[in-house]
Amino acid sequence: MAINVDNVYKTVLLVLNQEQRGYITPDEFNKTATQVQLDIFEKYFEDLNQQLRVTQADFDYSNRQTNIDDKISIFKCIGDCTFSSGKFSLPTTDQLTNTTIVYNDAPASSEFAFYRLGTVTYDDIEIQRLQRTEFYNIDKSDLTLPSVNFPVYLFESGKLNIKPPSIETNVEATFLRKPKNVNWGYSVGNLGQYIYDASSSVNFELHSSEQVNVITNILLYSGIIIQDPTIIQVAAQKIQQEDINEKS
Repeated sequence: MAINVDNVYKTVLLVLNQEQRGYITPDEFNKTATQVQLDIFEKYFEDLNQQLRVTQADFDYSNRQTNIDDKISIFKCIGDCTFSSGKFSLPTTDQLTNTTIVYNDAPASSEFAFYRLGTVTYDDIEIQRLQRTEFYNIDKSDLTLPSVNFPVYLFESGKLNIKPPSIETNVEATFLRKPKNVNWGYSVGNLGQYIYDASSSVNFELHSSEQVNVITNILLYSGIIIQDPTIIQVAAQKIQQEDINEKS
């Protein structure tokens, strides 16, 4: 379940205005909120990599690897790869949501932005990913020669080069998309006040359990914007303690 952008913005304003510390505009909030969401999203992969090296508790809801993967699952996609001129292009549509995939940093509200390639398959057989040197040398020995049962691929310049070259169809790829940019939509009232507009707003796409983390990190950035060292210090201490709790 997504985190409501209006609730977050109002909470941030409440904290900032509690002692007349300052104010951030909707535009400042939107830019800050988008950056915070991306920071948290990026951190999932570092946290997951760390937890893979740690023995996990064998108890419902307490397995950290599973919990992190649940948070990442919101952004998982799958699609067909298209063959042209000897190589495969990455998917242009997410089959799970029928949403268009774009490969830039400024997608429309109805599109997803590609983030990271996952597993590539041919007829439900996983294709092994190789680096350049391995890829170009693998077919020099009969023992390592790729086949339709043991295919390999090289991923460069956004294209998939697959061996054996007889594979020209039935290739799928799983991948991650980026979170959509957060937006607290608004109109301006007669007194110059900002009025929330749900129809033009975009909520946080992070897991609902991240709401406190989102607010704390936005407050950290807000303290910098309004030049309030107290807000910066308190928010930074809170974030540091959360990191310690997650890794202990």
